[in-house]
Amino acid sequence: MYYVERYSFSINSREAFWAEQATNISWFKTPEQTLSVDEKGFYRWFKGGKMNTAYLALDYHVENGRGDQTALIYDSPATKSVKKYSYTELTSEVAKLAGGLKKLGVAKGDTVVIYMPMIPQAAMAMLACARLGAIHSVVFGGFAPHELAVRIDDAKPKVIISASCGIEFEKVIPYKPLLDDAVHAAEHKPDHCVIFQRPQAQAAMTEPRDVDYETLVADAEEAPCEIVDATDPLYILYTSGTTGKPKGIVRDNGGHAVAMHFSMKSIYNVEPGDVYWAASDVGWVVGHSYIIYAPLIYGCTTILFEGKPIRTPDAGTFWRVIEEHKVKCFFTAPTAFRAIKKEDPHAELMKKYDLSSLKAIYLAGERCDPPTLEWLQEITQLPILDHWWQTETGWGIVGNMVGIEAFPVKAGSATKPICGFELKILNEAGDELPANQNGYVCIKLPLPPGCLPTLWNDDERFQTSYLNTFEGYYLTGDGGYIDDDGYVFIMGRIDDVINVAGHRLSTGAMEEIIASHPAVAECAVVGIADELRGQRPVGFAVLKDGQAIDESTLEQNTVSLIREQIGAVAFYRNTILVKRLPKTRSGKILRKIMRQIADGESFNVPSTIDDPAILTEIAERLEERKIGSAFELLVK
Repeated sequence: MYYVERYSFSINSREAFWAEQATNISWFKTPEQTLSVDEKGFYRWFKGGKMNTAYLALDYHVENGRGDQTALIYDSPATKSVKKYSYTELTSEVAKLAGGLKKLGVAKGDTVVIYMPMIPQAAMAMLACARLGAIHSVVFGGFAPHELAVRIDDAKPKVIISASCGIEFEKVIPYKPLLDDAVHAAEHKPDHCVIFQRPQAQAAMTEPRDVDYETLVADAEEAPCEIVDATDPLYILYTSGTTGKPKGIVRDNGGHAVAMHFSMKSIYNVEPGDVYWAASDVGWVVGHSYIIYAPLIYGCTTILFEGKPIRTPDAGTFWRVIEEHKVKCFFTAPTAFRAIKKEDPHAELMKKYDLSSLKAIYLAGERCDPPTLEWLQEITQLPILDHWWQTETGWGIVGNMVGIEAFPVKAGSATKPICGFELKILNEAGDELPANQNGYVCIKLPLPPGCLPTLWNDDERFQTSYLNTFEGYYLTGDGGYIDDDGYVFIMGRIDDVINVAGHRLSTGAMEEIIASHPAVAECAVVGIADELRGQRPVGFAVLKDGQAIDESTLEQNTVSLIREQIGAVAFYRNTILVKRLPKTRSGKILRKIMRQIADGESFNVPSTIDDPAILTEIAERLEERKIGSAFELLVK
């Protein structure tokens, strides 16, 4: 019953619990208050504490005898290379880059946008910003110029750090033209763009704005760690909002460091010195939390992997990395294993490798479907542990806290609430629901350390998006239920953000793009079930009167528009022409029902629908196009 004791302590004596955890990191000055409320009425952790996140991740370990240990392994099937950095080497590289950025005028409180592929310099850029007390905002390298420009205008970076190219399978993708287009489109102009030249592509430089990364570092002196407040921002990470305008999630320094340190043992059950691998991207929250910050703060060896689960070179690449680097704990998205299973259904490639170092596989980013869970359990005979969290929280909300007490796995559940997260299932009126009843998944305030204190320059949107729906609660935006044993089942989003291969993308943003087509009168985008990606977007469009464009041409046009403005990451492939969209009498589009029709799920026709016959047309058009699951028409 140790979990029950620890969890109860974290909820009933929050300040005492987190004050205890805060003693596990090295403060320059210990916090004056464990929990406080700021002038805006928002909760803050560890007010008065002085520290530096890069110091905790690097210098602290060097000072405490871990300097020769490998801190970072760069494993790149994309370039067929492996490079290792000790804690001493990584500290020096980061300190020199910080010195170079300092020469370019970057100081505490400034923002820096990082637009890079999965190379060591991306990790170094993040840590160099943290070292200076600058606030980094990493933008996934696959995003199109428009999306990057939006983030540049919101973050207003003094400097952008990028690379000449990324590599997708065998294809070299030049980043510099994308960056140049984004800077041209953005109203805010950075003082400098620091470019790391990769041998696969040389970027054309624009003097004096553009600065060569290696020259900058070679000429720089090592910069010391700046002292920052626990409540100072460490980074901004943009996530899709339902309006199409991305939300800048703010992460503070102190609460984040304490939460990251706590999670490594309690959730992932690792020790300092163990090899920990999160196969994600630094552009996503998993990359921030579990490629860079948590493993390094805890003193583990972390792996930065530049490749894919398949075709780099084959579906055995994950197993090869685990054997070669003796990985103890592996974390990725279910979509990666669905891709592996599709290419190697009997796990023949896995049998070539010695996986004896591996103790558990963790899944997150999207709900782990039972077939994937069962396949992994069967082929590996290891604990397969789903856990659920969000960009906003920065670490697990629900999981199997095996470092405290392991629980049996239930398919479809991420197990139980993690210490500090007081989870409640509420109905529309804000009343708590009994076991096994579906409702809004909410977290009773205050959120534990590590979660967002607000949105970047948008306190009002933070309030309206997360706090106003149910007083005293944070609205996760997901629906679900808790069973009789206390296991949490997350059933999906209650808003219009969909999850494509672990990437949260706004259907609202896609609708805006489709609606910009001159032939389109109105449209709706829904996320339908996809065996490989979890979900993928499908668009439904109504033509303006008098427009004669055919469906195939419209589809090609809209696919191109979304690829240009959001990127290939959206995996948008289909636009279906319909005469009308199903709506309530008040004009609300019934997106959920459209998704249920496509996924072959049962649904109730709402009494507020203006014309039930439209649902039949939606079903017939999906059937005609062979999109979605096989289904029976439930509209009578």
